[in-house]
Amino acid sequence: MNADFYQLKALVLKEYKEAFRDKRALMVALMMAFMAPVMIMVMSKIIIEKAIDEPPVYIKFTGAEHAPKLIDHLAKANLLSFADVPNDDKAIWDERNLTIEIPEDYVEYMSEGKPIKLHLQADFTDKAVKPPVRRINSAVREFSLSIGYKRLLLRGVDIRLLNPVKLVEQDTAEPNATFIFIAMMLGVYLMLAAFMSGLSVAIDSSAGERERNVLEMLLCQPVSTLKIVLAKLVGASTIAFIGVVLVLVLTSLSVGFVDLTKIGATFSLDMSTALFLMLLLLPICFLASALQLFVAFQTKSFKEAQSTVGMLIGIPAFIPFVVSMMDDRPQWLDWLPISGQSMIIESVFKGVEVNWLAVGATSGVTIAITVALVLALAQKLKSEKVVMALS
Repeated sequence: MNADFYQLKALVLKEYKEAFRDKRALMVALMMAFMAPVMIMVMSKIIIEKAIDEPPVYIKFTGAEHAPKLIDHLAKANLLSFADVPNDDKAIWDERNLTIEIPEDYVEYMSEGKPIKLHLQADFTDKAVKPPVRRINSAVREFSLSIGYKRLLLRGVDIRLLNPVKLVEQDTAEPNATFIFIAMMLGVYLMLAAFMSGLSVAIDSSAGERERNVLEMLLCQPVSTLKIVLAKLVGASTIAFIGVVLVLVLTSLSVGFVDLTKIGATFSLDMSTALFLMLLLLPICFLASALQLFVAFQTKSFKEAQSTVGMLIGIPAFIPFVVSMMDDRPQWLDWLPISGQSMIIESVFKGVEVNWLAVGATSGVTIAITVALVLALAQKLKSEKVVMALS
């Protein structure tokens, strides 16, 4: 028993020395962990600016002289005439070409209480045009409602009759769930960190060692293939777990530079939540490394392993995205790796009570798949075709 332990310990120390030997490669491996918090901070600031700030929109009016009050109302909403556009932005707004046509009979129809049609012309397929169009629609609708209410008041009609039933919404979410966008991004980046941080280590300890003939020499020693696979798994998954921890710590720090109070939101990552997320994602780190090692050993060269194993990165990005887009999620998604963890992370940041049965189920399935991959790989390493990369 002691001999087995010391053999495994020696193999793990060997994998750690290999993993931490090249500092530059290690920094590249952990680049995702350093970049993710910065991306979350930048994207959060952009979203808050779009949600709160109302930058000026410049519109080409036709017949503006017929509706001065409408033009004034739009101006209060920062919807201005194209004639006022600064020279630096003139080319941009000329290309967007937002045009509102006010009919000549505007005054006549307004005095007679007839409906008036304003024609808004724009390229609605242009993504940059959609936010200004929404603001124009909202401002015109608000102006139209104010005119309608005034007409009813003049006729002695109480405008409260138009809203006999009012729905009062009460948000039961926790305060730290208000800015759920951060939680969604953080969940995806945590999964990506688990898959990307240990990727280079997994490839180097498998296909890399095979090309350098280190694997062949290692298999000549009186050591079982299972111990060799376990040592490589521990080495790669350790780097993956370090990436997850870095994402959590650096995100907690970087979000502090975002003024969430502008949208009445808060975001906090206390120690207990961070520890829970680390424990939740630990099996994912082992699964990712086991999957990468398994696939890398099936390739014929180090270069082929880099391109083939690299495709696995799409898994942690694709699955959480699909799950987040589903309204009615099947119960079995709680049991699967990645999807189960991503939904639990979403629940944590929403302030919803965690389903501990789902935590145990998805962790158990993740560990079971990891064990199956390790045992299968240990068996494959007994084959000369895998060790010598024979076809």
